[in-house]
Amino acid sequence: MQLSLITAIDSLALTALLYLLLAFRGHRRRRGRPYPPGPPPWPVIGNFLDVPKLSPWLAYANMSKKYGDVLYINVLGQVVVVLCSPTAIKDLLERRGELYADRTPLPILEIMGMDWAIFLARMGKYWREGRKLLDRGLRPGAAALHRRLIEEKTRVFLGQLLATPNAFREHINLLQGKLVMRLTYGYDLKENDDILVPPKRIGDILKQFILPATPLVNHLPFLRHLPSWVPWFKYEPLASECRGLARRMKNEPMDFVRNSMRKGTAVPSLATEYLQEADLLSGLENQQRIQGIKDLLGSLFIAGSDTTVSSMSSLFLALVLYPEVQKRAQAELDSVISRDRLPTYDDKSRLPYIEAMSRELLRWHMVTPLGVRHAPTDDNFYKGYFIPKVLRRIDRAVLHDPELYPDPEAFKPDRFLDKDGTFRDDPMISLAFGAGRRICPGRHFVDTILFVVTASVLSVFNVTTANDENGKEIPPGAFVADLMNSLESYPPKFECSITPRDRLAEDLIRAGALA
Repeated sequence: MQLSLITAIDSLALTALLYLLLAFRGHRRRRGRPYPPGPPPWPVIGNFLDVPKLSPWLAYANMSKKYGDVLYINVLGQVVVVLCSPTAIKDLLERRGELYADRTPLPILEIMGMDWAIFLARMGKYWREGRKLLDRGLRPGAAALHRRLIEEKTRVFLGQLLATPNAFREHINLLQGKLVMRLTYGYDLKENDDILVPPKRIGDILKQFILPATPLVNHLPFLRHLPSWVPWFKYEPLASECRGLARRMKNEPMDFVRNSMRKGTAVPSLATEYLQEADLLSGLENQQRIQGIKDLLGSLFIAGSDTTVSSMSSLFLALVLYPEVQKRAQAELDSVISRDRLPTYDDKSRLPYIEAMSRELLRWHMVTPLGVRHAPTDDNFYKGYFIPKVLRRIDRAVLHDPELYPDPEAFKPDRFLDKDGTFRDDPMISLAFGAGRRICPGRHFVDTILFVVTASVLSVFNVTTANDENGKEIPPGAFVADLMNSLESYPPKFECSITPRDRLAEDLIRAGALA
């Protein structure tokens, strides 16, 4: 125990020395140029205490109001530049895209056995080849091929809402799981706890460890060598669990695909497409490509299984909070589509208000308000300031900027309509999917899901406030709160009443679910 204590003390001393070395090296690299403005740092720990673990994007947005849209913080000697305006984001991440396409090395990923997750992977052969495969498999033309799948699964979803409306969150999770598993592995998911579903627990663990203020080992890599009783090693049990889940996530669904291909029963999917190409290779090249495909598709499930769930949950919250939006959307549906069928994606051009709703969902309650850290491949300068090799964008600060979007906390689809009622696209909304070379490759798939689900739900259901055990309405203010507490943002838990609009709607739901 005494030896361990000495080790801990030595490590703290080494931390202080490391901080001084980093500060000296940073001064030399800057060549006399200043960092962007930011809150004054404390000795050694810098701005570590200024970055909360919960809702850090709100803290950054508040800092930007005081220090400007490009600000600087120092966390344990690691300098981070934060971008809080569309101009800065476009100037650096898009116009200098190749320079800013890397990721910050995070030691915790290797400890967790998650350094293969492509959305966190460093630039290199794996990322370039994997990104090329995803861009091809999820391109707009490919997304069009999946529209019927989305419509089919959405109709089943409507039937589940009709049967057990109080379980709408579980139904949303199941719908997204079905879509991702079918797209990725050609597997028809039946329940949320299906044995072949890659465990969502792995995503929950991962999100805890890549926020700015946690854990310390991301800032001081040598801490991984300290004894397990040291306080900042509390992550080790979770990291060990994650390693086991990661192996299962990558192998079990791919084993299913391989067996199906041997039997001739495989459903076309990204896995079958990529594996058929890999089988044209031989030897070590074939093995490496198959391992890369496992990593790539496992990454796709993590990235796609939760993000759209958040947006679909926000849809139901918006319908409860803004009944006037629901009425207007239903009036548009009724005027354009006969009540004897459900809407399809082909109706999109005639439903501008529904399309505007799907855009406002992306802006109103952002799924990833903080974004994932970018790492320039080399030091850079912007507007006279030195930009080091860690960069973070705060997309929520842009999409909730009151100058760009007046009354930003309100759900207003009219933001995306011209005066004549036609849909007006807003290129700024692409920030909901990231920026530059790292923009989400599945954004076209997500756009289709949100439109089809929004149009389908509104065509047959009324979503209103729920009643308590005494039959009294639960006012929206009772459950509206900002509980964003991870890399991803979810609306707070709430109850709502989901009922068919009429008997005709109920018949349509039943017919669609059985089709």
